[in-house]
Amino acid sequence: MDMKQIQKDIWQNKVNKGFNTTDVNKEFCLLYGEVAEAHDAYRKKKDDLGEELADVAIYLMGLSEMLGFDLEDEIMNKVSKNAKRVYKNIDGVNVRISD
Repeated sequence: MDMKQIQKDIWQNKVNKGFNTTDVNKEFCLLYGEVAEAHDAYRKKKDDLGEELADVAIYLMGLSEMLGFDLEDEIMNKVSKNAKRVYKNIDGVNVRISD
């Protein structure tokens, strides 16, 4: 899977179909709605949970393209950063003690 290309394809589909490509606040609200739908599908044990999670990813990638971020690069950087962090369990809660 080429995530960079998928992000571009998602954006092109938005453009081709006349979906929102300029209103960042609206896009965040739509993304939030998709997360809520995924949670509802999980809670109710619906068969379409995978599709709802895909919708979350699609909206997130579209928003990333709208804002000029390469989501694949951002994820790789964050995964690397998280791997280096050190945590300590304090009273049942993981607390970061170093970056």
